[in-house]
Amino acid sequence: MVQHNNNHPPPAAKTSIILPTYKERDNILELVQAIHRYLEPQGFNYEVVIVDDDSPDGTADVVRAAFGDDSRVKLYVRTHERGLATALRYGAEHSDGEVLLFMDTDFNHDPAMIPQLVKFLEYYDVVIGSRFVMRGGMEDSTRYAFSFIYNLGLRFLFHTGVWDNLSGFFAIYRSRLLELNLDQIFYGYGDYFIRLLMVGWRRGWRMLEIPVFYRLRTHGHSKTQFLNIFSQYSLAILKLRLKLWMGRMR
Repeated sequence: MVQHNNNHPPPAAKTSIILPTYKERDNILELVQAIHRYLEPQGFNYEVVIVDDDSPDGTADVVRAAFGDDSRVKLYVRTHERGLATALRYGAEHSDGEVLLFMDTDFNHDPAMIPQLVKFLEYYDVVIGSRFVMRGGMEDSTRYAFSFIYNLGLRFLFHTGVWDNLSGFFAIYRSRLLELNLDQIFYGYGDYFIRLLMVGWRRGWRMLEIPVFYRLRTHGHSKTQFLNIFSQYSLAILKLRLKLWMGRMR
């Protein structure tokens, strides 16, 4: 029988949805509207926190024009720092919710899955949207195959028991996240998520993966070069293994 996670706030707690943006003017309006569409009918208590790295395409202007009077939408523009991991941390630190939900802004991550991710926090410490559990997947079959193989390697190296260590689509309680040394986690690109899961797993966190399906981006171009990003991840993984060996990651 599954037991409730009694150390956490109730499931009706406020959720902060953290959206990092850079040159996403063609996606951000539609995404925030979709979030409202899926959450409003369910009476969700939520806010949308957009962290824009001073996008030259006017992403922030689109947000201001469309949601300037919407108290549920917060916009922060960073002019002195850029990067996915630090943007996510910035959003978490400038949000109000007891629940934090992190997702991409290119519709890889389906906003329809937000209620399910948050709901299961009643029973788990981290709930992850996973491409590699039953009924999960990706529209790009080549990337799916490479990502699956890469994740098998990560499972072998770090023994986390998680199938999708590169997801980045997840829900967690703020109190859990703040247990960690964020300086050791939130740097680089998507490799922050590998470090987060590894440290959480070593602390005994209960983790659940629910199936998600990544569709191709409909607007704009991906800012990740596939081979370059996996080279970057591999270097980050080697450094992480060294830190573990030296006992510097807790």
